[in-house]
Amino acid sequence: MQAWIAAAPDPIAAPLSARFLTALADETGVEPGVVDAVLVAPAAPVAPAIPLQPLHRPGHLRVQRAHRHRTDVQVLGTPGGAAVLSLGRGLCGRWEVSIEVDPAARGRGLGTALAAAAPALVDGPLWAQVAPANTASMRSFLAAGYRVVCAESLFGS
Repeated sequence: MQAWIAAAPDPIAAPLSARFLTALADETGVEPGVVDAVLVAPAAPVAPAIPLQPLHRPGHLRVQRAHRHRTDVQVLGTPGGAAVLSLGRGLCGRWEVSIEVDPAARGRGLGTALAAAAPALVDGPLWAQVAPANTASMRSFLAAGYRVVCAESLFGS
């Protein structure tokens, strides 16, 4: 084991500290991503309570990111396209969700409605990674019943 790993003063917090992530990046030559809160969805309702339809948005940044980090990506949205929900298989094959609400449609509970609808769209546990500084997204997922279970930082693009 590398000495800088063994010397970590707090084995629980150290792996996500800036110092540890920088040392790991230097060691591996791969840059860390944001430290995200990882949330797990509550049990799925029988059906989504919000109407969703398949969307074709290849140029949408959230959709592009989903395709970079996930497989089996599905992109859904509200009629009119004010909100986008992407689902896909991410880290270790887990189902992951991301949402984005158009700025003009924010503040009306649409993000929470999307987060609440998502578990009904997959078979099994559903996970979300949220940057803690993204307070609107964090509030939406928490209001939809998701629970924070850990944190992670993914290395690479």
